[in-house]
Amino acid sequence: MFVDEAKIHVKGGDGGAGCMSFRREKHVPKGGPDGGDGGRGGSVVFEADHTLSTLLDFHYKRHFKAQRGTHGKGSRMDGANGEDLVLHVPLGTIVRDEETGRLLADLTHEGDRAVVARGGSGGRGNTHFVTPTRRAPAFAELGEPAEERWVLLELKLLADAALVGFPSVGKSSLIACMSAARPKIADYPFTTLVPNLGVVRSGGNSFVVADVPGLIEGASEGAGLGHAFLRHIERTALILHVIDLTGGYDEHEPIEGIGVIDAELAAHARDLVDRPRVLVGNKLDVEGATEASARVAAYALEHEVPYFAVSAVTGEGMDALVLAVGEMVHEIRSAAKPPAGEHEAFFTHAPPEDEDLRATRTGKHSFEVTGRHVMRMVIMTDMNNDEAVAHLQRRLRRSGVEEALTRAGALEGDEVTIGPVSFDFEPEGDTPSPEI
Repeated sequence: MFVDEAKIHVKGGDGGAGCMSFRREKHVPKGGPDGGDGGRGGSVVFEADHTLSTLLDFHYKRHFKAQRGTHGKGSRMDGANGEDLVLHVPLGTIVRDEETGRLLADLTHEGDRAVVARGGSGGRGNTHFVTPTRRAPAFAELGEPAEERWVLLELKLLADAALVGFPSVGKSSLIACMSAARPKIADYPFTTLVPNLGVVRSGGNSFVVADVPGLIEGASEGAGLGHAFLRHIERTALILHVIDLTGGYDEHEPIEGIGVIDAELAAHARDLVDRPRVLVGNKLDVEGATEASARVAAYALEHEVPYFAVSAVTGEGMDALVLAVGEMVHEIRSAAKPPAGEHEAFFTHAPPEDEDLRATRTGKHSFEVTGRHVMRMVIMTDMNNDEAVAHLQRRLRRSGVEEALTRAGALEGDEVTIGPVSFDFEPEGDTPSPEI
């Protein structure tokens, strides 16, 4: 089954918690803290794989989670890092954040990788919190929760040339004649329900051609079947516009039909009209097709578009078409090929937009503090440990939270929320008692 769209939920692995431990050995009564760090959680990574041609694997399974990091242990034993979860997708897959619509990655080359849900950092053990005045810290950090999100996967086939046109103009017959592809062929409209790919060899060149389901007037607005596959034409270097010289599907005059298809392509993506194209008049073996071919040839000459009259049944004109298309594709791809070393094969999305510390008034006596750094500090603090909470308060003050709240107009006793934690603002008082 061909699947070119999917919506899945991805979650990285949570970080392991740091360990609160003290060395206890015979004859070593004051061994000091020896808690190890927690391991980092694995990330969810998409990787482009040329052996795949569909998103079928994501049609039946919708939730994916990477391995979490393990907790630290005593004797300074750090927890193991979680393994990344690598999900293989076809070349040409686009990954978007479902909530914001933001593009996370466009995987077009073999081996392209994209991190879409980062694993959480491991918490630090109590050995990291020793100071000259705090020789035996009785607290450690919790592991950082991992990123999670719904993502939209969209596949755009990577073909060098695409066969487009009305239903029943012979596109499937052409791709079968040009390549080893064997699509379903029948004498009724909409036989082709999914795109078909075929590899064509032309002299010393080879290229990939795609057969897209037939387009009809209004396809760009959802009419017919082809509208669902218009995206697969976007990446093609060359458009092969197939014309039924006998009138075909709805007895369109060939010249009129050219305008209809061009209008639908332009409505979907304006640059498709400017894409290099070739007019292919098919069914030349049918009686009366020669006259229609002459009219199309005159139109092509007037508009300076290459034209080939062929018959997919008898093979007439096919050698010249394949040779010309192979040369055109080679020239287009060579001109567009990026210089060596310019392709970036690894994608990772930018940090959240609230990276900077901000204090915002949310009510008459309530404020919210945002910022990735302070949120991370709060989330990784054990709120049931008074010593850990006191350490958090000192870190927040050093990070500028108190100053930001004062600038925002916060007064003593106002409620302050940072992530899942709320407390009363005490600019110079004792450590507040956070409430989750």
